Amino acid sequence: MDLTPEHKAYLDKSVLCWLATVSADGIPNVSPKEIFTHWGSDKVIVANIASPQTVRNLRHTPNVCLSFIDVLVQKGFQIKGTACIREKKDPSYPEMETKLLQMTGGAFPFGTITEITVTQAKPILAPRYVLYPETTEADQIERAREAYGL
Repeated sequence: MDLTPEHKAYLDKSVLCWLATVSADGIPNVSPKEIFTHWGSDKVIVANIASPQTVRNLRHTPNVCLSFIDVLVQKGFQIKGTACIREKKDPSYPEMETKLLQMTGGAFPFGTITEITVTQAKPILAPRYVLYPETTEADQIERAREAYGL
């Protein structure tokens, strides 16, 4: 499935995402990720900075769920797909590494990259948008700023 311009825009403005994996024993794991971006038309790449459990899980079960939101607007997306761990020896690694290093400024070293091929996506909306359809993004931003003391 190709990522839409809206998916890519939310990936670009989200400061964290959450990657869900499952262990060989079927135990779920959700891990926050700080360095991620869209890659090509149908992929997301994530730097594995301090993610040994995530990497172990993906080597066993490649199915993943990745969620990301704009915390002020309180909208985003949940994507599902299949992940592959890219190592330095992979031909695609240097180009992916360059893009992710631009985001870190070299401050966060990583040895592998998770490449996710997206198979489905669905929107994430704060409940207020559903319960009170007249809610605007400006309203939601104002409420979020008050709630977070911004």
